[in-house]
Amino acid sequence: MVFEVGEAVEVTTEDVAQGGWCVARSPGLPVLFVRHALPGERVVARVTEVTSRFARADAVEIREPSPDRVAAPCPYAHSGGCGGCDWQHASLPAQRALKAAVIGQQLRRMAGIDREVTVEPMPGDETGGQPGLGWRTRVQFAVRDDGVPGLRKHRSHEVVAIDDCLIAHPGIRDLGIPRRTWPDTTAVEVIVGTGDRAVIVTPAGHPAPSSLAGLADTVPAESLLSRNRRRLTPLKGSGFLTQRAAGRAWRVSAGAFWQVHPAAADTLTEAVLAALEPKPGDTVLDLYCGVGLFAGAVAAKVGGDGAVIGIEEDPAAVRDARHNLRDTPWAQVRKGDVARVLRQRGLPRARLVVADPPRAGLAREVTGYLAGGGAERFCYVSCDPATLARDLGRLLAAGWRLDELRAFDAFPMTHHVECVAALSR
Repeated sequence: MVFEVGEAVEVTTEDVAQGGWCVARSPGLPVLFVRHALPGERVVARVTEVTSRFARADAVEIREPSPDRVAAPCPYAHSGGCGGCDWQHASLPAQRALKAAVIGQQLRRMAGIDREVTVEPMPGDETGGQPGLGWRTRVQFAVRDDGVPGLRKHRSHEVVAIDDCLIAHPGIRDLGIPRRTWPDTTAVEVIVGTGDRAVIVTPAGHPAPSSLAGLADTVPAESLLSRNRRRLTPLKGSGFLTQRAAGRAWRVSAGAFWQVHPAAADTLTEAVLAALEPKPGDTVLDLYCGVGLFAGAVAAKVGGDGAVIGIEEDPAAVRDARHNLRDTPWAQVRKGDVARVLRQRGLPRARLVVADPPRAGLAREVTGYLAGGGAERFCYVSCDPATLARDLGRLLAAGWRLDELRAFDAFPMTHHVECVAALSR
């Protein structure tokens, strides 16, 4: 027996699975991954995709709801609607419990680690009039051929027109991007800094920058940029944002990475410092260092008798990092792919290492370096439980110990979660 796309089936969901799904099992049928459900619910699910091993579906009717179910605050958070949020139909405590369960599953399955995990709320997310909303400081709106902006459906290129995005930061919502048309445009991205904003417009085709100049008077942001492939051309302003964390200001190019939750940079920096325990005179390696946040925070702890080396591939982030670290000359940044730089050798022996890689996790060269190098403490910042668990399994096999694992709800209403692992040997 098999499912068919479009078929409606009544099932009872069981476990949560990574990616915002719940699992339903029926005798003689493939495993069904159901979106818009919660564990233990009896739902009618409409099948959206069938593969040789499993099927996917959306819950379209809730027959027996979970006690954790709430009314989604966003009118677009439903089957066939915006795909940006996974858990708006769950209470915030339930969302964190679901994320903790997923982390625990991945640790057991990928690394053989049986560990209870608690997902901690970010400061400010449980206070105010809209808990769990208004936090996202970077949002990219897709634009349809008719100039109408919106957000994409789940696992689809189709754009859902919206009036507002409730998880977007007020500084983004105030611009009213979804409430105007954007002709000859494929995407509009907004980033909020500390007191400033940048808007990045991706034109359709290759128009001259002068054809976009009229936007400068109608988009009330400090910086306006045009994106042509990976290149950003400033049309107004400097193209830089100011972000505050770890007691100081940081310059961040509009195209460079910065944590999207306003409290995340501070919270994660504190967790990294607690995990590494840097001392004056230490040598520290910061892999995938971005604009230098962790390198700068650690440099203040090791002082002029120590050394901090950051490695980063993105050219804009490297320029920002060198600017941000200019007052601590014992902290330097090397430009290049992390794996390639490690292969070249020539790095000083580091007692402490921190890494905040992209979702794909640590390159094998990084785990190889950590396995054979002389580092004593390693802090791993991860936004993906599966690759985190995979890499922890490799590190434990190489003789490292997992001392602590903290998880933070840096992305409320979504399935994403941020983890900080502290390892030693």
